[in-house]
Amino acid sequence: MEINTIKTLGQLKATGYKSTSIKDELRNNLREKIKSGKPVFEGVHGFENTVIPELERAILSRHNINLLGLRGQAKTRLARKMVELLDEYIPFVEGSEINDDPLNPISRFAKDLIAEKGDETPISWLHRSERFFEKLATPDVTVADLIGDVDPIKAANLKLSYADDRVIHFGMIPRANRCIFVINELPDLQARIQVALFNILQEGDIQIRGFKLRMPLDMQFVFTANPEDYTNRGSIVTPLKDRIGSQILTHYPESIEIARTITEQESKLDQNQTDVVYVPSLARDILEQISFEARESEYIDNKSGVSARMSITAFENLISTAERRALISGVDKTTIRLSDFIGIIPAITGKVELVYEGEQEGADVVAESLIGSAIRTLFPEYFPKIEKLEKPDEKTAYSDVVEWFFAESGFELLDDASDKEYKSIIDEVTPLDDLLKKYQPQTPKEDEYFLKEFVLWGLVEYKKLSKDRFAKGNQFRDIYGSYISKF
Repeated sequence: MEINTIKTLGQLKATGYKSTSIKDELRNNLREKIKSGKPVFEGVHGFENTVIPELERAILSRHNINLLGLRGQAKTRLARKMVELLDEYIPFVEGSEINDDPLNPISRFAKDLIAEKGDETPISWLHRSERFFEKLATPDVTVADLIGDVDPIKAANLKLSYADDRVIHFGMIPRANRCIFVINELPDLQARIQVALFNILQEGDIQIRGFKLRMPLDMQFVFTANPEDYTNRGSIVTPLKDRIGSQILTHYPESIEIARTITEQESKLDQNQTDVVYVPSLARDILEQISFEARESEYIDNKSGVSARMSITAFENLISTAERRALISGVDKTTIRLSDFIGIIPAITGKVELVYEGEQEGADVVAESLIGSAIRTLFPEYFPKIEKLEKPDEKTAYSDVVEWFFAESGFELLDDASDKEYKSIIDEVTPLDDLLKKYQPQTPKEDEYFLKEFVLWGLVEYKKLSKDRFAKGNQFRDIYGSYISKF
């Protein structure tokens, strides 16, 4: 349809245009996408076999939807993606506050205008990008904000009585007629405000200051909420839940691979950072594993969840840590080191809610322990497992490395050491070369030093070496070195 040439109601009728409700519009376009095999919610990963099929079924059923899940589970992203299932343009009566359908007007303004001008009624076109409304539910939201109120200034300017429905100022919901309307964090909406949504969801009429307006609003509602047993700020009132067609549970990524894809997609990095900093594959895995460890940690409130945003901001911090070191050293390229993970601690501490035991430990200590736990979990995937109990004097895969530290008293690894200094220090631990050749012979050359450092951190986690943090870096020593040095 050539919308530039269709500017009146008569021209619209001549094309044979038929009105479609927004729910049918979403349904029809979803059917076409599914039949053609095209991806429906591009850019949303990990939900292909769980959330997305349920969401598609809800849309096909013409349901209003509640997306229920912990923070950082792409609930709002899913709602925004639904816009892509709308028609590119729809016609509306020009000047209408509520996007009146020219063939099915519901406001007094549109009805009067069509009665006066007939086929000459001017129409405009609304792009799908303008058909998305979003409101964060906060305790200060009022019925007037959402539904509307009497406007005394309009009454005075038009010289109208308060009994005249033309004095009404419509709120966000009527203005979102024929659009997708999202209310985020629904439990935060006061119960009395939730009650005001009952008729809109079920009967389609709205009530404003004594005016009962029969306005069958054509809307697709999407609500998002945290599980009710978590939020202490409120809950979704039962009759409102009863009026929401489908409640869909979201979840966190179920594998490191999916989590990596999300982090790489969402990280805000510029070309300079990606050109300067090389990130070994193992470093990306450790970063994602930290979030998995956090969701299982006894120090973190698992009811509040650990947002996917933690991995994203941590990755950005990790890159920036290496970039800063490169700037200090005056080099054009550098590689992520395991010691650079100290730079992601601020991204962790701001994203997790600690239980009492965690508060006692301290946020920084908990963050460091999560990094250590991630290394401990991934270590056996790359090198032989370290058993808790070993026979005395038994030779293991790590005996030569441990003996080197016993003989050489260890070394200090500074955070801002140049790449040359860093490699020189790691190269001193010659048994690491043999370890890599034996158990990781296919390691890319650019990943070798990261993997060597990974061995050292892994031995620390398994209590084979000791690591002490000081102001400018880390000191690695034999596990008994700290005791011997006291005497």
